[in-house]
Amino acid sequence: MLKSTSASLLLFFLLTHGCSNGEGVPSAPLKYRAGGGTPEKIAVYEAWFGHPRHISTGYSSHDPAILAEQIRQAKADGISAFVVDWYGDREPFIDASYAEMQRVAASNHFQVAMMYDESDSEEDATDEAIADFTVFHDTYLSSHAPGHQAYLTFDGRPVIFIFPKGGHTDWSKVRALIDKWNPAPFLIYENLPAGSSANAFDGFYAWINPGQKGWAADGSNWGAQYLADFYETMKTKYPDKLIVGGAWASFDDAKASWGLNRHISPRGGQTLSDTVNFWRTEFPKDEPPPFLLIETWNDYEEGSAIERCIPSCDSAPHAPASISFSKAADSSSSKP
Repeated sequence: MLKSTSASLLLFFLLTHGCSNGEGVPSAPLKYRAGGGTPEKIAVYEAWFGHPRHISTGYSSHDPAILAEQIRQAKADGISAFVVDWYGDREPFIDASYAEMQRVAASNHFQVAMMYDESDSEEDATDEAIADFTVFHDTYLSSHAPGHQAYLTFDGRPVIFIFPKGGHTDWSKVRALIDKWNPAPFLIYENLPAGSSANAFDGFYAWINPGQKGWAADGSNWGAQYLADFYETMKTKYPDKLIVGGAWASFDDAKASWGLNRHISPRGGQTLSDTVNFWRTEFPKDEPPPFLLIETWNDYEEGSAIERCIPSCDSAPHAPASISFSKAADSSSSKP
């Protein structure tokens, strides 16, 4: 689900809370912070397994027993929500998976959120997004929607993630629509869009990225510089936006039909530990960002799944975990 190219981020000098930004003006405190001492851990979930277009994982994303077991394991690993890719009526199989996931999540005291995969249509992307958001609201967020109480919220507002594709959507028009919802949701975009379009979004999330040096053949570029750039940009330029950090264990798109031979090495489990804890080097203890997005729970086609490799994720995932993710974490993208 990684895009073949990633938006570049401006590199800002290190600025900590209460320090000067180089112009004699103290950096602003974060508007949105985690409720506890650390970000809430949530994880991207791919709901397409069981569809013949994708590789076999041994389970179907439509099986409620499987979903319940995945939720049980995620909760034990310190993860509180699955962020499920959703394409509207472009992918009926995934829509059915989402419906089942929200229902099962509600009955298991778990949370679920939608990551909207933007249409890459040059002419119809905005109209499709408006139609899709309307359907999603009526089907999954309204008070009569099955499992609506499981939807992920922050400060009482639903949190919706956007995965950009062609970049043809006029998000200001989508914003005008969702601002009429009660309550209006947080709209969270990948990285940082150029120009005034940033005003359409309430926050941004980091995504799997090797950094400015690009993809290394041995996977050694695991994303340290990228995360530093993302966090620095957010806390210095967008302290009034909701910050969603990113964490990943590895990346290898060899099994994906859309793969481009890109790799991030697990480094014996160090990549997961380093990315999970990277926010600690960038934010004061009293200003933890609200969320940390684990990328991903179960994308086996792009080799980023942690479902079967916690705690170490030191090789291709294949065996159930024996130690919880939460303990391991605290011990120190083209979609089809």
